[in-house]
Amino acid sequence: MILCIGEILADMIGNVKDGALCYERKAGGAPFNVACAAKKFGAHVGFVGSVGDDLIGDFLLKFAEEKNLDALFIDRNANRNTTLAFVELDERGERSFCFYRKNTADYILPDVSPTLFGAADIVHIGSLMLSEKEGLEYAENIAKRARAENKLLSFDVNYRTDIFKDRQTALANYKKIIEYADVVKFSEDEVEVFTEEYIDVKLKNKLVCISLGADGSEWRYGGRRNRVPTIKVKPVDTTGAGDAFYGGILSKLDKLPRPMWSPENLDKIFAFANVCGALNTLGRGAIDCLPDLQTVNDRVSEGERK
Repeated sequence: MILCIGEILADMIGNVKDGALCYERKAGGAPFNVACAAKKFGAHVGFVGSVGDDLIGDFLLKFAEEKNLDALFIDRNANRNTTLAFVELDERGERSFCFYRKNTADYILPDVSPTLFGAADIVHIGSLMLSEKEGLEYAENIAKRARAENKLLSFDVNYRTDIFKDRQTALANYKKIIEYADVVKFSEDEVEVFTEEYIDVKLKNKLVCISLGADGSEWRYGGRRNRVPTIKVKPVDTTGAGDAFYGGILSKLDKLPRPMWSPENLDKIFAFANVCGALNTLGRGAIDCLPDLQTVNDRVSEGERK
């Protein structure tokens, strides 16, 4: 099972209608998106998160319960509001973010029971919590626990400049968790932030997953690397595309022991994940338009025949 831990929030996606900017509410939060994606793509998945005792929390709890995850533990914090992310799209469907999260619930997370943690083969941590002291301590404890219990630890960098007081603090906090991770996801821009030297030297023995948008993705592992192309689509909304991509990767790694992380198998996994991410851009929101497994497999097969 894949156990995803971290933020669940509402994406407020902006759209101009009749000259007015209107916001459409969608469920989101990177680790929750990954959980929903991995479940849709055939994996057994659990999720642990936190919401406030408010209308948005009501919406997210109901939404999460309808996703039929194998395990779901969302704490309801009576003293905090649910986190919001305001999203605006340009003409290509690319996003700009602004978070509403002062004293919100996303980084005050519940303890994970020994039974739930023990059932996981992969533990996946989200990064939004790292900007706050409580969240960073929580993430470090989860990372250490995963290593102690011989779990595969996954970490999505998902670097956000607007939630840290400075770049130096952000990088230091991210690197604390990356140190423990076995699988790390970066975007192309995040590779520039962390530098090629850091990734190639410090992360040589980790599986590094780099999303490249319309150019597909790249894996790096054990001193080897390869770029894997993707299918062509016309995006409507790229919100959650990287999470769908990463959910696709984790859904395949959950069934594949580390000794089988060969270049051939990684190429197949990343080709599958590229299709997951691409098809998710064809509708609005990170989760509502996730493709089903059969659709993904059909598009992968089409690409193999060409």
